[in-house]
Amino acid sequence: MKIDLDKFSKESKTDFPANKKLKEKLKKSKPKNLDAVFHHLHEETFRQIDCLDCANCCKTTSPIFIRTDIDRIAKLFRMKSSQFIDEYLHQDEEGDYVLNFLPCPFLGADNKCLVYEDRPKACREYPHTNRKNMLGILDLSLKNTLVCPAVSKIFYEIGKDYKK
Repeated sequence: MKIDLDKFSKESKTDFPANKKLKEKLKKSKPKNLDAVFHHLHEETFRQIDCLDCANCCKTTSPIFIRTDIDRIAKLFRMKSSQFIDEYLHQDEEGDYVLNFLPCPFLGADNKCLVYEDRPKACREYPHTNRKNMLGILDLSLKNTLVCPAVSKIFYEIGKDYKK
């Protein structure tokens, strides 16, 4: 099932204020079971959503490339790390290496990653909804509701328990 990214973009922007309120409630109440709730919903959601039907993250957002990512992918392309940086990356305002352009140059027409086995750590962990200490990355998760339909769905499901 292909995901209608235009529809998702509009809906996620409409839902953003409610998701922001939910994030604030979660930060304030600090539920002890938040990791378990996120992890359960992560598993449940990804049984329904296939990233290959979407790839919006790869189309709209650059991962951060750490040095080991750069070295690993450069080696894959038989390039020097400095050459890989010159060709594909630049440093953003925070000094992190990010892609020069989007969509990701390693995204195939079939939404498959051309460097999947060697992809950056940030891509391996995305959308970060099954990590430890979800309370500590709620700001990032909120941003990801605008990028990832799965994260948006997870926030929606959690929000059901936090209605006034």
